[in-house]
Amino acid sequence: MPEPGTSFRRAVVCVPARNEAEVLPRLLGSLGSQDGVEGLRLRVVVLANNCSDDTAGAARRAAEEAGLDLRLIEASLPPEAAHVGTARRMALDAGAAWLEAEGVADGVLLSTDADALAPPNWVTANLRALEGAELVGGRLVIDDSHAPPDAALAELHRRIECYWAGIRALEAAIDPPSYDPEPRHGDHVAASLALRADLYRAVGGLPVIPCGEDNALVALVRRHGGRVRHCPAVSIRVSARRNGRVEGGMATEMLRRSRVVAGHEDYRLPPAGFWRALIERRRDWRLAWNAVDRQGALRALGIGSADLAAIGAGPGLNDIAFVERMDAHRGPLAPEPDPVPLGAAIAGIDDLLREPASPQAALCA
Repeated sequence: MPEPGTSFRRAVVCVPARNEAEVLPRLLGSLGSQDGVEGLRLRVVVLANNCSDDTAGAARRAAEEAGLDLRLIEASLPPEAAHVGTARRMALDAGAAWLEAEGVADGVLLSTDADALAPPNWVTANLRALEGAELVGGRLVIDDSHAPPDAALAELHRRIECYWAGIRALEAAIDPPSYDPEPRHGDHVAASLALRADLYRAVGGLPVIPCGEDNALVALVRRHGGRVRHCPAVSIRVSARRNGRVEGGMATEMLRRSRVVAGHEDYRLPPAGFWRALIERRRDWRLAWNAVDRQGALRALGIGSADLAAIGAGPGLNDIAFVERMDAHRGPLAPEPDPVPLGAAIAGIDDLLREPASPQAALCA
């Protein structure tokens, strides 16, 4: 891999921002303090949409101070399109066009949020992780440094992370992805995504939906056979604020957790058995696709020619794409179980991890 400074010529960071004059300078300052810049100006696109504050001016001043190569796009979107899916799509499209115009053959798009804070190794760690993957998700670290200490909320954060670590342990025991080895985290959201610009174009770009656009892009990459890496060296700090710009985004989750701590609602998640069944289904599909007698193995799972035609299982398809397309084709497991309280969900994971067939130790004590 090229030296870090040279690698910066491959990258452009893409940021949607709506009324973020207060927090955006902090993000841009962190991007200007990246390791390995070595005199280069990191490319950054800021898409300021429908702002009623000085987001644009704050971006210009902060980028100049940080030594960034900024492309600022001010947009006034119609009400039906004035959401993060449109803004992030426009930012990523502009980043891809910038790299193409400069003739960067191996360009990389990095997505983040205006209220995030990038550690000094964020860009270089993403670029290194992409050497063995097509898309990299960064681990989210909740930044509550500007709020009074809350031991109960911190404990809830820990237990929720423990739940998801347990689900990853189940996957490691049942169907470990060779391209995403342990240790790994489980986050792949827009606050920290990196993918190859040519692949971004090939999958058709970011889906323009009001919420969940990041997970939809990850699914597209997988349906095209892309390896998704959750490298522990890649992380980003995300805001703990509860009044975000996106319904269903991180701020909505932080508000939910605050309500749980206050005793206003339970925190419920799918039971462990649901995840085990889902992981086993995906494992069986993967093994069948890779079997010597592929057709026979698929028939044994009830997968026929009509299914293969429906998912476009043509030449060159790999097991990642096959499993992801089958998952979309078959849909959720039915009947889908009701979510259970967090404590019961964690206990269920521990029970599965303690089974003799599982090599994993209990994680969620």
